[in-house]
Amino acid sequence: MLRLNNIEVLYDRVILVLKGLSLEVPVGRIVALLGANGAGKSTTLKAISGLLRDERGEVVSGTIELDGQRLDRLDPAEIVRLGVLQVMEGRQVFEHLTVRENLIAGGYTAPGDAAERFDRVYDYFPELKRRTSAKAGYLSGGQQQMLVIGRALMATPRLMLLDEPSLGLSPMLQRQIFEIIQRINREEGATILLVEQNANAALRIAHHGYIMEGGRIVLDGEPEELRQNPDVKEFYLGLTELGSRRSYRDVKHYKRRKRWL
Repeated sequence: MLRLNNIEVLYDRVILVLKGLSLEVPVGRIVALLGANGAGKSTTLKAISGLLRDERGEVVSGTIELDGQRLDRLDPAEIVRLGVLQVMEGRQVFEHLTVRENLIAGGYTAPGDAAERFDRVYDYFPELKRRTSAKAGYLSGGQQQMLVIGRALMATPRLMLLDEPSLGLSPMLQRQIFEIIQRINREEGATILLVEQNANAALRIAHHGYIMEGGRIVLDGEPEELRQNPDVKEFYLGLTELGSRRSYRDVKHYKRRKRWL
């Protein structure tokens, strides 16, 4: 469904952030894009959704295609009309609007019965129904995360780009959010590209995973294959063999000689 072919992204026409990145997202699947801070994960999502231009960034090489149609030549509004919705990192709600008004804004471009879409969102997030008249700025962090996902659902997305949906949430709320993402994929048929630092949780629900470092894809595979990779275990899952934990100095040296570098 989605294909990025050898993408390069520059900020301010000087700073090279993505360096020949390629990945694919098959229709109806959840694909996890994992990596540390600064790896280029959010930049990848913004390149797909067309939001780079607002941050003085641009795709200078390569192509981004949705069902064979070039996205990198379109503006963000056109990309949204094609059914590509990005849920931004940091729970970007319209704080001065109510929950219902936020949802109305999300479904502005979507055809069909709005009442049916409201019912669908409230089925996934009953808490939003209970707080439907509350100002979004007064919601808890977990409720705001539910709201931004629900607002994207109001547009009946074909492809959802989720940027760190578990960020800053308690373990219980993280589990709840990931379960709902799985339901949306299964019940709505939405294709999902999931950017996460919580690699363990993301790999539990994904059908395929990519590891990013320094603006490049350094490893990809099935979730179980990635979970068993010794470098992924140590640097993304926090797992080491009993008795083999290294000092910080040793870890810095080891990072320079990972098998994929």
